Amino acid sequence: LEAFNASIEFDKELYSQDINGSKAHTKMLSKCDIIDNEAANKILEGLDQIKSEIENGEFKFNIADEDIHMAIEKRLSQIIGAEFGGKLHTARSRNDQVALDFRLFVLEANLAISKLLLNLIKTLHSIAKEHKSTLMPGFTHLQHAQPVSLSYHLLAYGFMFIRDYDRLISSYKRNNLSPLGSCAMAGTPHPIDREMVAKELGFSGITPNAMDSVSDRDFALELLFNISWFCFNITTKAC
Repeated sequence: LEAFNASIEFDKELYSQDINGSKAHTKMLSKCDIIDNEAANKILEGLDQIKSEIENGEFKFNIADEDIHMAIEKRLSQIIGAEFGGKLHTARSRNDQVALDFRLFVLEANLAISKLLLNLIKTLHSIAKEHKSTLMPGFTHLQHAQPVSLSYHLLAYGFMFIRDYDRLISSYKRNNLSPLGSCAMAGTPHPIDREMVAKELGFSGITPNAMDSVSDRDFALELLFNISWFCFNITTKAC
C-alpha cells in the first residue's frame, strides 16, 4: 500500500524546484510578517543543507514519506527543529506546491529543448548556405521526384523546426504563471504576496483562479504534444 500511494520514487527529481519554491515562499512569509526573521533564516539555511545533501548523495529517501515535499519538510524539521520547520507550510498546500514544482520542471525543460532546437535551426541554415548548388534528388512517396539543391532540402527541415520552436516559445509564455498561493483549491486567509513569489521564481505573473491552478496540467500536455509533433514531422518529411 505504501508503494501504491507513494510518488517519491519519481517526483524526487523535482527536489531542486521544490526547494527553490520553498525558499521563495519563506522569503515572502517573512516580508509579509507571517513568520519572523529568525524562523525564515533557519528555514533557508536548512533548505540549503538539504539541497547539498541530495546533490552529494547523502539524503536518504524513504517511501514512507510519500513524496518529495514531505521528505524535504520532514528532514527540515530534523535539522532546525519542528518549531521552525513546521512554519514552512504556512499558507501553502501540497496541492499548489506540486503544481508549482511540476510547472517549473516543465518550463525549464521547454527552455532547454527550445535552446537546442534553435541551435539546430542555425546549424541547418549555416550548412544550407554552403550548398546552394549541390544537387540531389527530391523524394515523394519514397520515390525520386524533381531535382533540388541540398540547401533547399535542408531548409525544408529548417522551416519545420522554426514552427516547432514558435510553438514551444508560445507555450512557455502562456504557461509562465505561478500557481503558488492557491493552497488546497481556494486560496488562504493569510495576507500573502503572490506577486513577490512569482517574481522571485522568474514567472511573468500569477494564475488567476486557485481551483484551476491546482488542477491544471495543460502545460505538460502542451510540451508532450510539441515534442510528439516534432518527432512526427521528422518522420513524415523524410518520406
